[in-house]
Amino acid sequence: MTKTNPGRFFEDYALGEVIQHAVPRTISGGERALYHALYPARHALASSDEFARACGLPQAPVDDLMTFHTVFGKTVPDISLNAVANLGYAEGRFLRPVYAGDTLTSQSEVIGLKENSNGASGVVWVRTTGRNQRGEAVLSYVRWVMVRKRSRDTGAPTTVPDLAKAVLAGDLVVPQGLDFSTYDFALAGERHRWGDYAVGEIIDHVDGVTIEEAEHMLATRLWQNTAKVHFDATFREDGRRLIYGGHVISMARSLSFNGLANAQLIAAINGGAHANPCFAGDTIRAWTEVLDKAETPAPGVGALRLRLVATKGAAGALKGEDGKYLPDVLLDLDLWVLLPM
Repeated sequence: MTKTNPGRFFEDYALGEVIQHAVPRTISGGERALYHALYPARHALASSDEFARACGLPQAPVDDLMTFHTVFGKTVPDISLNAVANLGYAEGRFLRPVYAGDTLTSQSEVIGLKENSNGASGVVWVRTTGRNQRGEAVLSYVRWVMVRKRSRDTGAPTTVPDLAKAVLAGDLVVPQGLDFSTYDFALAGERHRWGDYAVGEIIDHVDGVTIEEAEHMLATRLWQNTAKVHFDATFREDGRRLIYGGHVISMARSLSFNGLANAQLIAAINGGAHANPCFAGDTIRAWTEVLDKAETPAPGVGALRLRLVATKGAAGALKGEDGKYLPDVLLDLDLWVLLPM
């Protein structure tokens, strides 16, 4: 009897199935330091305990995307070990901060299934919830992934979930105690506040980073993400390792510091698409479009809805006349962030 895990194929999922993912993960300051070594992450709230205390929090929370990657990584052996590609995200909400010393677990519910017309793969939708050691939900999101089939002769009933286009501003969760009324702009690195941004504005974040093979594999291992497509060069016909989409997300978010240094927290991920594959040697740049603005009940805290785009091309270029993403576009991410008013 085999004792190894070959991973699930499309036929192995059942609508409504709830999967408890293995291996709880205790977050430490070591992960934070390594995250900041892998990405140009410099947002002050996640960098300094003293800055965080001045903003009403007990200490610096870990970067929101560290929470996302950790929760996501737990799901990979059960959801996307045999993935062809991770396709998108929706209805993501950061529900409470994660601090060094917290232990995170993940659970997913299968909410959609659709076989692809080629008969070789299918799309699986799951809603994943990450919880801390007290059982409190810290993150919830939906993602969908293309998974290989074991056989062309098997199939599954089609159920495509109806997902919200965006998290409503009134449903954003502001961390308890967060107060930007005495916010130190000099220490944060920029003077731009909520009122300085206009809907429709496009921000070119200027800087670029070339992806290295060793770095993206190190990052993916950090989150205990075991998807074969990121490590095994024989898994794809072209012999290349696919860059983990979360690596691109973190790179774009970190590059956005130049122009959005005061966007201290991600409150929600409304939607996202990995528009084109990313490989080692690609140079990533980022640009942002301001989509919406909202006030929050927290003192001095406003919210911006942003389109964050990672690209190998020019700022502002997204889709062609045919409505399809341009080949240089790697990521199109719709998110809410919190910043001082």
